[in-house]
Amino acid sequence: MTVLRIVQWTTGKVGMQALRAIMDDPRLELVGLFAHSAGKVGRDAGELVGRGAAHVIATADITDIIALKPDAVIYTPFKSDMDNVLLLLRSGINVVSTNLFIDSGGMTGDNRARLLAACIEGKSSLFITGVNPGWINMVTAGLTSVCRRVDHISVRESADVSNYASRETWVAQGMGQTEVNDDVIAVARGALISFRDAVLRLAEALSLPLDDVDFELEHAVTSETVDLGFMSLPKGSNGALRAEWVGKADGCERIRLSVSWYLTRALDSDWTFDDEHYHIDIDGEPSIRTIIDFVAPEWKGSDWSILTALPAVNAISAVVAAQPGILGPADVPLISAARAAWSGTPD
Repeated sequence: MTVLRIVQWTTGKVGMQALRAIMDDPRLELVGLFAHSAGKVGRDAGELVGRGAAHVIATADITDIIALKPDAVIYTPFKSDMDNVLLLLRSGINVVSTNLFIDSGGMTGDNRARLLAACIEGKSSLFITGVNPGWINMVTAGLTSVCRRVDHISVRESADVSNYASRETWVAQGMGQTEVNDDVIAVARGALISFRDAVLRLAEALSLPLDDVDFELEHAVTSETVDLGFMSLPKGSNGALRAEWVGKADGCERIRLSVSWYLTRALDSDWTFDDEHYHIDIDGEPSIRTIIDFVAPEWKGSDWSILTALPAVNAISAVVAAQPGILGPADVPLISAARAAWSGTPD
């Protein structure tokens, strides 16, 4: 078995999960670590994840990373830097990214052309797994393999977000308020833009050209006053939101992705929530109804960072083996866990 040499880029919440997964994967060798924080630069990667010395020291200098000549970089920063990604690709380094490059202008037009040119120059590949719910796209697309016909797909997710104690975040998205204006809708749309990408990627995997992807938003109000500690929700104010991205083709709705976030269950509403669940409904021949439940007592709250990091790490081998260029779902085969995941290797 050829062991691939890997660099982890950034050490935030998702990056830390990716870093642990790289260390645990027998197919991979951690050879480098890029960190933004001055408090992490110069420290050993093993120390940063609470393990013994890995003998890999974090750097903030991209030239250090390029000098390592790794097979791939796992790119997980919250904010993207297009110039750095272009330099990595031109240097012949494959990039697997959870970042969607939205803050750099997205993966369209001139940006896509520049990234593709960098891949061609460096004979490298770029594959974007995306933030959660990126993983569910691959699962949903795979389920349709038994279908003679697919008419409509619905993916629904819900989560208790009261563990995210940021009053500013929730007020900006209409929580604790009784009225929703255009500014609130715009903020919510921006916060949930990754779910639009999920619709586009699912459509791409199914070879379904979409005419448009619409955004819909509604709130449910509280049935009583709720004190969350970091903020109060007066009775009759918004305590939950449901946002949906709707992909249409030939004038018909084909894909609907829904996410429900709630700060309290004390709602004057018939909404139901399944924590850590996905509901996938495929209408066609045959139709399919699937519920995915993550049974992980050791997770703290809605630890979706694991679901973001692991698909990227587990895709590395396929990306390195692929032809150079910007890869899509059709270019990467089924992604699966490493052997270490079966052998009881501790996280």
